[in-house]
Amino acid sequence: MKIALAQINPTIGDFGRNTEKMMGFIDKAKGLSSDLVVFSELVISGYPPRDLLERRDFVTHNLDYLRRLVASVAGIGVICGFVGENPDEEGNPLYNSAVLFDGGEILHRSDKRLLPDYDVFDERRYFEPGTQWSPFSYKGSMIGLTICEDIWNDSDFFPRTFSRRIYPLDPVAGMIKEGADIIINLSASPFHAGKIELKQDMLANIAKKYGVPVLYVNQVGGNDSVLFDGGSMAFDSSGEMAARAQDFEEDMVLFDTDSQQGDLHPMSETEPESILKALVMGTKDYVHKCGFDRAVVGLSGGIDSALTACIAVRALGKENVMAVFMPSEYTSQANFEDTTLLARNLGTELTRVPISGIFQKFLQDLPAIFKDVATEVTGQNIQARIRGTLLMAFCNKLGALLLSTGNKSELAVGYCTLYGDMSGGLAVISDVPKAMVYELARLINRGQKIIPARILQKSPSAELKPGQVDQDDLPPYELVDGISKAYIEENKGPDEIVAMGFDPAVVKEIICRIDRTEYKRHQAPPGLKVTTKSFGYGRRYPIAQKYLPTYE
Repeated sequence: MKIALAQINPTIGDFGRNTEKMMGFIDKAKGLSSDLVVFSELVISGYPPRDLLERRDFVTHNLDYLRRLVASVAGIGVICGFVGENPDEEGNPLYNSAVLFDGGEILHRSDKRLLPDYDVFDERRYFEPGTQWSPFSYKGSMIGLTICEDIWNDSDFFPRTFSRRIYPLDPVAGMIKEGADIIINLSASPFHAGKIELKQDMLANIAKKYGVPVLYVNQVGGNDSVLFDGGSMAFDSSGEMAARAQDFEEDMVLFDTDSQQGDLHPMSETEPESILKALVMGTKDYVHKCGFDRAVVGLSGGIDSALTACIAVRALGKENVMAVFMPSEYTSQANFEDTTLLARNLGTELTRVPISGIFQKFLQDLPAIFKDVATEVTGQNIQARIRGTLLMAFCNKLGALLLSTGNKSELAVGYCTLYGDMSGGLAVISDVPKAMVYELARLINRGQKIIPARILQKSPSAELKPGQVDQDDLPPYELVDGISKAYIEENKGPDEIVAMGFDPAVVKEIICRIDRTEYKRHQAPPGLKVTTKSFGYGRRYPIAQKYLPTYE
């Protein structure tokens, strides 16, 4: 049997466009004499639909479009994900489901058994767990049909990879026991750095362990903060990769169950390459799926805004990005020159709006209590908020989306201004630590110098008072990155972090900064998730709370 693995980029709730894309790939698979084409999890509705699943009309439209697909496809079998209904009066009213249909008839349905509710996942909120794992016969194969998390609980792989298995049962093991000779998995598995290699190891392990081919079809594209890398794969019965689709692009590859061979398309070779691709794809999808064509970026002469502008140009095209430079009396001549050169290298429009006069007018009109605040934190934040107001004005006038430019290190410790540099519709690099910012900038400059060299060399500075550099107010960024990663992504306590070799006083300072600035992050624009734990709805800490980590 020749099977096509089709990864598409669905938009949540755009049932017509999603199924139109599916039909295009179905026709392509038929043209290549495929017997079966497989799509990703909840492909008809797009993933994750979140509380749209509580709307009856949303579920009904999803079922209507499934019926249209079933009726309109002939000459090839199709497996796809959709929102299924639970006819029982008890439990959640919906299932996360998949069907096989052929010749205008649904031949098999499977419901997802393992429903994640960690990090960005909320599936137990909406879905009832499936109860069956019997394989089914189709064109000479016994297919075990699984959905995303169903394959993430192997009893051998996970104890040696993670501290524990989450679920007490393993649907794949159950299907193999009942005679499955091929495992097909429909996924909407979000991207984070390092996960592509983990998935490959896990899938190869399952194929080799049971001696059966394993086919994995993943969603691609960005939906809000959550990014999907695609990278659909097939492994032969010895655990060798036999087919692979591109990462971060719509694609289709073939796998032949008889020869156990398929197409191998190129993927990113390094972690920075995959992160850069993810950010470009996520920016493009967020801007376009939210109904915008253009974006505005405030350039400062620093590395963060330079990287954000480069990502925006790759995502949207130079003609659709406006760069705005807003110098003050504290802005260095180097930043005048570097922003001009960066915009020229990118081919973007650059607009200069000095803020010194606006800032002085603010100070003149404020009451006496604000006397001599120009270089204090209050005055610094007024400048940042003037810039935020101007950038939003450009967006209002142009019908564009503002891209904020703060990185994860700054957001972690609250080194950012509410309603100032935090203004925006999308925080492009808010999950990118400072060290990775520099890696991505060097990657962009590989082969062609886009970002001026001086931007990569100068000390980071907000330039909100004379001679200011970030390190006047913060520990070195390498310490911020290391401690915040341990605390936020690895969930380590203070004593564990100190045991890693960090100074106890610095650990206490950074953790206190992280905890007390939670209120800022709750008001930040959504950011693109590229690490194992990002700020946003995957990290749900209260603002008003009195718990403090203990320090020995």
